[in-house]
Amino acid sequence: MTWQLKVSHTTGYRYATPATQSYNEARLTPRSDRRQNTVANRIETTPATRAYRYTDYWGTVVTSFDLHAPHTEFTVLATSVVETADEAEPIRTATWKDLRSENVIDHRTEYLGATPYTPRDPELSKVARELRKGLEPADAVLAICEWVNEQLKYQPGTTGVHSTATDAWKAKEGVCQDFAHVTLVMLRAIGVPARYVSGYLHTRPSAKLGEMVQGESHAWVDVWTGGWWAYDPTNGIGVGPRHVWVAMGRDYADVAPLKGIFTGGGQSTLDVSVQLTRLM
Repeated sequence: MTWQLKVSHTTGYRYATPATQSYNEARLTPRSDRRQNTVANRIETTPATRAYRYTDYWGTVVTSFDLHAPHTEFTVLATSVVETADEAEPIRTATWKDLRSENVIDHRTEYLGATPYTPRDPELSKVARELRKGLEPADAVLAICEWVNEQLKYQPGTTGVHSTATDAWKAKEGVCQDFAHVTLVMLRAIGVPARYVSGYLHTRPSAKLGEMVQGESHAWVDVWTGGWWAYDPTNGIGVGPRHVWVAMGRDYADVAPLKGIFTGGGQSTLDVSVQLTRLM
């Protein structure tokens, strides 16, 4: 069943003293692929700025803009209309021998290695190897995702945007970013190419058409077992019509929705709001 979702993502900055310059990159444009089609996307800033778009190394659309006038507030509003499709079935065509082949390793090596957010972890690697015993790659992926869903408690505030998978595993709790990072460490430890995906989740499946709900920025994993397919370890479900895919990369560092630098301004405060409306 296809959904059509309107997404409004507002990010507001307030500065204690006027900021004089601001340079920013926004990854706020949903992608279009075989399970998702972006019908419309608009990114507006207040104060107004000139912007240009490009596609980054990982295939994410980036909007870049800068501001050269004193300002104490800065708001970025991204509005999108996206058509999403049903959950895709796991792809089961690759064997463990296929995953160990030079062709797979050479072409997907960046999704197999450790990163600052997803460092090698002996304990998680050992568990991953135990879980994969007797299973084909796609089933091992599902087993690991389900294990992470069971072992970690969803608890905002215990980890931060800079927390690593190891930090989250030691705390045994975290948010979607942490669930995704822990899962990536385990999948890569058994040789499954896996990437980090950021986007949005419509949080109320029973919402009526036209009803706006407070959504959330969300993260999940995309894995290669003969083809790419996605799974949401935070909720223990496949990625389906309630998920809107925006960006992908090795970990959160490659997909941050908005990042930049500014001069002046003193201390700053940040306010983020995500609203989703099912249109059809």
